[in-house]
Amino acid sequence: MKKGYKALVDEAMAEIKTYTVEQARAKYEDPNVQFVDIRDPRELEREGVIPGAFSAPRGMLEFWVDPESPYYKPVFGEDKEYIFFCAGGLRSALATKTLLDMGMDKVAHIEGGFGAWKKAGAPTADKTEKAKTV
Repeated sequence: MKKGYKALVDEAMAEIKTYTVEQARAKYEDPNVQFVDIRDPRELEREGVIPGAFSAPRGMLEFWVDPESPYYKPVFGEDKEYIFFCAGGLRSALATKTLLDMGMDKVAHIEGGFGAWKKAGAPTADKTEKAKTV
């Protein structure tokens, strides 16, 4: 029997921590929290970014997080809480579940993603102001 994306997202949501925009915004300037934008670079160009968020495209995330990978990014080795977001909250739910499965315990995602963040009037910037990258 085929399992579609809705079932996968529902399963992920049952296991992961989800923050509302208001809850995430309260953590925005916390030095022990790293926001991670998993959207495609074209989405960042088109829609903007959350200032200070680390850009980690969804397709590379598992490779960038795993210290055994040749693509490992040290930002993921820091003792921080990682809050993931995508455009609407579906990809970030799946990504957060995957990273939980990989052993990262301080992970969460933003309900409604960047769209909800932007709609709520939370801080955003044009891509030209750059998200943090390593």
